[in-house]
Amino acid sequence: MFLLNSSAKSMQYTNNMTKIALNAGLVLSFSLYSSLAAAGFEVVALGVDGGVTDGNLTSYLIREDSQPLYLALDAGSVLPGIAKALEKGSFPEITDEMAAPLTRQGYIFRQRINSYFISHAHLDHVSGLIIGSPEDSKKTIYASADTIDVLRNYYFNWRVWPNFTDSGSGTRLGTYRMQMVRPAQPLSLGLTRLTGEMYPLSHDKSPSSMLLISSNNAAFAYFGDTGPDEIEKSKNLDTVWRKLAEKVKQQQLKGMIIEVSYPNAVSDGKLYGHMTPKWLLKELKNLEKYSGEGQPLKGLPVVISHIKPSFQQGQDVRQSIATELQQGNDMGVNFILMEQGDSQKF
Repeated sequence: MFLLNSSAKSMQYTNNMTKIALNAGLVLSFSLYSSLAAAGFEVVALGVDGGVTDGNLTSYLIREDSQPLYLALDAGSVLPGIAKALEKGSFPEITDEMAAPLTRQGYIFRQRINSYFISHAHLDHVSGLIIGSPEDSKKTIYASADTIDVLRNYYFNWRVWPNFTDSGSGTRLGTYRMQMVRPAQPLSLGLTRLTGEMYPLSHDKSPSSMLLISSNNAAFAYFGDTGPDEIEKSKNLDTVWRKLAEKVKQQQLKGMIIEVSYPNAVSDGKLYGHMTPKWLLKELKNLEKYSGEGQPLKGLPVVISHIKPSFQQGQDVRQSIATELQQGNDMGVNFILMEQGDSQKF
């Protein structure tokens, strides 16, 4: 790290997932950011880059500390990320004996990832889901109407890929249940015991979304790709900041994952619905403003995601972005650049 259906088959699947949840025996931990006695979250980075590195594309797992089942946040690179996380010692409680007859990688993929939230349907956020689908177990995909429409009509259509969903054209293989999420409407997220509320984001010509994840008195925000409101001619982020400010005031916001795709040297006209350090800092100033006096964001963990690699010799984009974020950080925000395979508690 740098800094349920009515069929008997479905009922059996549900019961198996519940047994996993009851038998895992994981330890409850507490967030350093919040002073309240609330549950925290574990996040595992399966993919952290934006764009071209096909084995390390945006995907994270999140679970509430005391629960064994994960919600996947986007799915750019899933199986390579699990492999890297195992190399780094993540998922220490999962032994070969527990996973048998599956490998540990296969067990995590099929049994511990319970459902997916897809922020938008760009390939670098869904390719791992599509490629892994022939070997996946039954799961729900939560997404906006637009995202589900793209997944159904342009990916799982028997032309690009077999239809592993429960809707759309051709034979429906039914591995994935597609559930449309309405903006700002609370919903339960599979068997993870997490709840969520989705809010729209503006990503150039493509709709994207943010998921506010909650468990008891703890909250965590996951942002899909987004440009700043000023460039996007939007108020979507402003709406999100007002919502998150409520959680900050109640000391419930444990952290967030948000994109910074480029360093400040990239001009506004070439961002195409993405952010630079200066724009993220400006947007976080709005969150600070809505959150109260003093330094309400001091110590708030903000994981920086979707950094686009550079092919220029001598250019370390991650270091540049980290430096530029810190230079403008008078809010006391704790910026974190996770690497693929990292696991962190919030």
